[in-house]
Amino acid sequence: MHRIALIAAIFTVAAAPVSAQEDDGKSLMEQGAELFFEGLRQEMEPALEDLRGLAEQFGPAMQSFIQEMGPALAEITAQVKDWSAYEAPEILPNGDIIIRKKPDQPQPEEILPEDQEEQKEEPQGATDI
Repeated sequence: MHRIALIAAIFTVAAAPVSAQEDDGKSLMEQGAELFFEGLRQEMEPALEDLRGLAEQFGPAMQSFIQEMGPALAEITAQVKDWSAYEAPEILPNGDIIIRKKPDQPQPEEILPEDQEEQKEEPQGATDI
């Protein structure tokens, strides 16, 4: 439907006589482009208004989500090197969300907190006094 209207508008502009140019010196191509973009703006105006309404409705909720979850997401992003090594998130019936590693991916070495790394290095049987 839009293509037919576009083609009709182009032929209408092309069929207009050259003497129909306005006094401001615009060519027929410029006038046609202006008419086309004005029609496009009028067609898109309702959709843009709906989008503006959605932004007003969800904007505060998204800002709150970003403020609360932003630091946690940044920490996860820093720890995960390659997102393609993981499957899509899965929501379990109890509400837990798990992200499994793809089976063909190598498993990373176990990462221990700093205080546990020192204990791991001590030989078995050693006792602190």
